[in-house]
Amino acid sequence: MKLLRKLPNSVRQAAGLEWYILKKLPLTLLIGTLFPLVISLANRFYWREGATAEIAKHIKIVNIISIATAVTVCTAVFTVAIACFIVVVMKGSAYVADAYELVDSEHPRAR
Repeated sequence: MKLLRKLPNSVRQAAGLEWYILKKLPLTLLIGTLFPLVISLANRFYWREGATAEIAKHIKIVNIISIATAVTVCTAVFTVAIACFIVVVMKGSAYVADAYELVDSEHPRAR
C-alpha cells in the first residue's frame, strides 16, 4: 500500500516569488549576522574618552543591541523560510494520503 498517491489531474502551479526569496535568504542571514558583529568589534577598538565605568557601560549596551539585532535577523529569516516552504508545498502536486470510504455516501441516513 502506497502512503501518498498523486491525485489524478492535479496541476502543479508555476514557481513564483517564493523561490527568488529562498535564494536570497542565505546572503541575508550572513549579512544580517555579520554586520552587528562587525559593529560590536569596531566599538571595542574605537578610541573614546571618559571614565572606565562609562566606557564599559557603552560597550555593554552596544553588545546587547548587536546580539539582539543578530537574533532578530535570524528569527526573521527562519520565519520567512518557513513561509516560503509552505508556499512551495502548497503549489506542488496534490496528494491523497488516506482514502476514507463513506458507507452511506450514496444514501445519507436520516437523523
